[in-house]
Amino acid sequence: MFAAERRQLILEMVRANGAVSLRELARVVQTSEVTVRRDVRALEAEGLLDRRHGGAVLPGGFTRETGFPQKSHTATAEKTAIADLAAGLVEEGEAVVVGAGTTTQELARRLARVPGLTVVTNSLLVAQALAHANRVEVVMTGGTLRGSNYALVGSGAEQSLQGLRVSRAFLSGSGLTAERGLSTSNMLSASVDRALVQAAAEVVVLADHTKLGTDTMFQTVPTDVMTRLVTDKPPPHEDRAGTELQALADQGVQITVAGTAPAGAGEAPGHVQGGGGRGGRDGRGGRGDKGPDGQGRREMPPMPGQRRNMPPGAGGSPAPQLRSAPQPGEQQSVPGRVADLAPRRR
Repeated sequence: MFAAERRQLILEMVRANGAVSLRELARVVQTSEVTVRRDVRALEAEGLLDRRHGGAVLPGGFTRETGFPQKSHTATAEKTAIADLAAGLVEEGEAVVVGAGTTTQELARRLARVPGLTVVTNSLLVAQALAHANRVEVVMTGGTLRGSNYALVGSGAEQSLQGLRVSRAFLSGSGLTAERGLSTSNMLSASVDRALVQAAAEVVVLADHTKLGTDTMFQTVPTDVMTRLVTDKPPPHEDRAGTELQALADQGVQITVAGTAPAGAGEAPGHVQGGGGRGGRDGRGGRGDKGPDGQGRREMPPMPGQRRNMPPGAGGSPAPQLRSAPQPGEQQSVPGRVADLAPRRR
């Protein structure tokens, strides 16, 4: 097979599948991985595809959605920490919507302990996690089952959400950037997620650091609609994730980071700042000041990058920090909490 024929076949496979490993490409075109790697490099130079993790994907990172088995084994500790903090935003007697995803599944397991709660969801995994919670009412949408993520999608799911109004929506996705907000790789899932957003006064996005800076095909939650992001602290070498967090904060998203600050990192351990941030679409602000155990959360060290339009005297220091200053009359909380990192309101 000539090089031009091989490369055309490789390109067609990537377009059909979104992402293909070098091993699979080599098997199909019946050549060595070394040769395929050279072909992929040539196609990347023409802007026709991108190389990623031993394979090739569509250009710009717009890959197809990863299956549930792979997602469930990715960033598991981070998802657990994010779910712990997000559960602290929910109060007794509330009504919330929870979208599909492995992180929201972790959240649902913790919401089972909130009495008087009503949870509307299109996720079978979320419903299963709440099935034996005696004091939680679960409302399922209609729709068609999408087996790759155990979610109900389609017009039936969207129509069942019409006229619904709840306090908060908790959503996850495949990627999150400051430019486009939350996105996912499947059109049907994106459409239902947008319907969930329309039903909520506040929108809380749950995304671990591996999703920060990743952009996928279908936008679900624009940045200006996000009330809060609950995430984990990116590793020191993850500059892209830190940059996205800073950009999201500058655009008015209130950010809560799961983790603990080492002693001497930026400020004394246990120093706390409250987070005001942007309220929901009905003007309500998130509670966001206690974890699921009722205790406070310790502040993370400041993220890199300069905040834009920092109010005069905020925090008493001009040092760049991805967190809010206490508002007039605001009481400093007890030590031992992760801060709600709330930037200026736009």
